Amino acid sequence: MLIGLLLALPLAGFLTLLFFGKRIGEPGAGYLGSATVGLSFLLALISSFEFISGGENGRHIELFEWIPSLGLNAELLWDPLSAMMTLVVTGVGALIHIYSIGYMHGDPRFGRFFTYLNLFITSMLILVLGANFGVLFVGWELVGLSSYLLISFWFEKPSAAAAGKKAFVVNRIGDFGFLIALMLIFASFGTLDFTHIFEVLHDNAAFITTATATAITLLLLVGAAGKSAQLPLHVWLPDAMEGPTPVSALIHAATMVTAGVYMVARTGIFFELAPVSQAVVATVGALTALFAATIAIGQRDIKRVLAYSTISQLGYMFMGVGVLGLVAGVFHLVTHAFFKALLFLGAGSVIHAMGGEQDMAKMGGLRKKVPITFATMVVAWIAISGIPPLAGFWSKDEILAVVYGRGGGYMALWIIGIVTAGLTAFYMSRMMFLTFWGEPRWDEGVQPHESPINMTMPLAVLAGLSAVGGLINTPFKPTLEHFLEPAFEFVHQAHIPEGVTPWILAGISIGAGVLGVMYAYRRYVVNGTQLEEGGTWETLLNGYGVDDLYGKTIVAPGKALSEQLAFTADAKVVDGGVNGIGAVVKRLGSMLAPLQTGLARSYGVGILAGAIGLVVWLIVAGGAV
Repeated sequence: MLIGLLLALPLAGFLTLLFFGKRIGEPGAGYLGSATVGLSFLLALISSFEFISGGENGRHIELFEWIPSLGLNAELLWDPLSAMMTLVVTGVGALIHIYSIGYMHGDPRFGRFFTYLNLFITSMLILVLGANFGVLFVGWELVGLSSYLLISFWFEKPSAAAAGKKAFVVNRIGDFGFLIALMLIFASFGTLDFTHIFEVLHDNAAFITTATATAITLLLLVGAAGKSAQLPLHVWLPDAMEGPTPVSALIHAATMVTAGVYMVARTGIFFELAPVSQAVVATVGALTALFAATIAIGQRDIKRVLAYSTISQLGYMFMGVGVLGLVAGVFHLVTHAFFKALLFLGAGSVIHAMGGEQDMAKMGGLRKKVPITFATMVVAWIAISGIPPLAGFWSKDEILAVVYGRGGGYMALWIIGIVTAGLTAFYMSRMMFLTFWGEPRWDEGVQPHESPINMTMPLAVLAGLSAVGGLINTPFKPTLEHFLEPAFEFVHQAHIPEGVTPWILAGISIGAGVLGVMYAYRRYVVNGTQLEEGGTWETLLNGYGVDDLYGKTIVAPGKALSEQLAFTADAKVVDGGVNGIGAVVKRLGSMLAPLQTGLARSYGVGILAGAIGLVVWLIVAGGAV
């Protein structure tokens, strides 16, 4: 009952705002949207107690019969993994809703914005609560639609409209692979139900061949890479910054981009049967983490720094789930939702204070002007830099330890993870120092000011979660690992090495983070270096030119082919053929038209001639016989 209600609340909020949002107006639409998501969080929290007490492993809630021919029902699965995801989506989502009331103040489409936010939360809940691949895919596609609507919310800006289309198209590429994977799964098992499939594989791992498992998992990875912005489908996410800042926090922290990580974790039993796919997922994650971290170093726009940071941190999560450290990957998903949402909302507060300015070259010296924003962002900065005892340290280091524990070729991925940890600390410190330290570089007339309480209150809550959230799963008390055990009971997970090794690894990771912070401090505070320009920095600013490469090798040829098909093949061949047939028929009709005179005597002469001709033919034919 409660599970269906927690999904129905944001859905009801969406429908109400869809039809009456403009009439409700500001701030009522914001209060309604926030209340429905907040109540959904409370219901999820109450419903999660059954797992905390250890009394339940999971249950199905059937809503209605859906596609009988495929054996698909609209069914929800409430287990520890879906409960944890629901808490993150609704909890962080509610804070972002509250923040948006202040951030979107005065926007002429205030009600529409909260309509889309509630649709987004509803879509994500369908995705994480689905009891089968069919329901999951419905949520998967609705999340894509919602992101398009929110990214291009300010559609009067050409860049925002283009960014929304780009996100939509790139995700369709990933979804193509996901759909083929679902076809292979249905062909192999005759069902798309999670529980049935996982039980079959658990009882008989040889039910499908290694080749089939590898094909399925690699195709699932294509879908996950699109949704979670992994190489080479990462290009949509930086452009998604064109949407309002709360959208960036919602998409890049707790919802859409984590869907791929969730899907890989949920289907972990398939990856266990496909060692090659494990290596591919972990490698893609490691390379993405390093690639995006180097690009983040050269960004000028404060939101784009965080966008590439998100891509990099998602790479860490893929490293974790790729080596079957499912709890480690999901753990980082949770802590990342806290500190990355805080960073995005903090950046939004800075932009609000600067009158819409996002270029860090025009910031500086904001510590005393926006003290609450500064203090809360410091917490997130330390957390993402991997400095103990804040949340990011515990989850990131668990992933690195699990990867190290796999040994062999995975050691190279561990080294990449350590290097990325140092880069992360550097580019985040660079962002903080350029924004809050040094002399003011504001444009004339800018008067920085602190944000209202409905924007700073969510910052304070997220700062608290970023500080202590990592304590839910430590080597001393692995609470989250025990909580998630029933959800991963069919998978033999990888764990951190025993003994002192994890502490040595943690020391190396902390050292990398500290070095990154210290180097950034010396460069941007002690030496007073400003934003760099030209050469390598220009290359980093342009993301190594990947967008240009795709434009030249994929977009331009595709556009040229489309134009040829439209203006040559379609216009001249297809339309020409149809028009030619029409012209022949018209010509034939014109030739036969004189026969239709409308005069009775003409028709009478014709009938007489025909009758005489028939008689003659009969006589001749009779004589011949």
